[in-house]
Amino acid sequence: MSLSLVACKNNSESVATYKMYDTSSVYGITHSMSSSDIEMFAKDLCVAGTDDLGTSSVDSQVAGAAGAFNITEQSVVYAQNLHGKMYPASTTKIMTAYIACLEGNLDDYYTVSANAVKQDSDSSTINLKEGDVISLRDLLYGLMLRSGNDAAIAIAEGLSGDVESFVDKMNNTAKSIGATNTHFVTPNGLHDENHYTTVYDMYLILNEAMKNETFYTIFTASSYTASYTSGGSPKTAEWNTTNQYTTGKITTPSGFTVIGGKTGTTGAAGYCLVLLSENEDHDKIISIVFNADCRSNLYLLMNEILSNYCT
Repeated sequence: MSLSLVACKNNSESVATYKMYDTSSVYGITHSMSSSDIEMFAKDLCVAGTDDLGTSSVDSQVAGAAGAFNITEQSVVYAQNLHGKMYPASTTKIMTAYIACLEGNLDDYYTVSANAVKQDSDSSTINLKEGDVISLRDLLYGLMLRSGNDAAIAIAEGLSGDVESFVDKMNNTAKSIGATNTHFVTPNGLHDENHYTTVYDMYLILNEAMKNETFYTIFTASSYTASYTSGGSPKTAEWNTTNQYTTGKITTPSGFTVIGGKTGTTGAAGYCLVLLSENEDHDKIISIVFNADCRSNLYLLMNEILSNYCT
């Protein structure tokens, strides 16, 4: 018996491309009772299929996608359109901060460019001015707490010389951790049709970023006082988190402690929240809601997911 396989050749090799028989042999898949000391890529991850889970017991219709992952038990406990293409808005800044923590020196000082401060009047910023001299540390807290779009550009330019080179790092890093349904265009998440991710990919990104101690410290902060130079004079600024669980505007479900989170909002992305919390068993939970139709429903659905599936 002979079997021919014909395929179209693609000049750019997919990140998922592998030699089936060679790879299967290496991993011990094709031989019974075989063993291998090679570690599986997803051995410490919550692995998710394409089926929804738990959506009929919550008000899932208020959001485009959502998920909850018990990272202590490595299990998916809620799934709603986990792999659907979503616009992440400012939750993009999780990746921006992670790369900066990996590659940057928090005590380095950057001079803010005209490009960084060129933001729309309704843009979320930390009110940087051209020529300000500010540390990467202060920029990162402004990025994650105040969600500064100007801070994101200043970080990208300071680390990589220009935004495009930094975004290349974002996309390469996403692929390296398995977030292959993600494509970034900006470091701040301002809307672009080619700037997208999925709930599952965002889980992968945060799950990996939290392994970095510096990132974790910044991500879990609720407030920060920055000190930098503006117009040749010292300046201080107080930044507080936009996470309404931490500010007390929204009551955290009974039995949960909110550890950190990142919000995001644009007209196309809707209301978004990536949250890290802990339940009464001290299991850590990453829960994500994308494309909620309003802020109150964002927190309504998040509360329902935590209460029903994460205890």
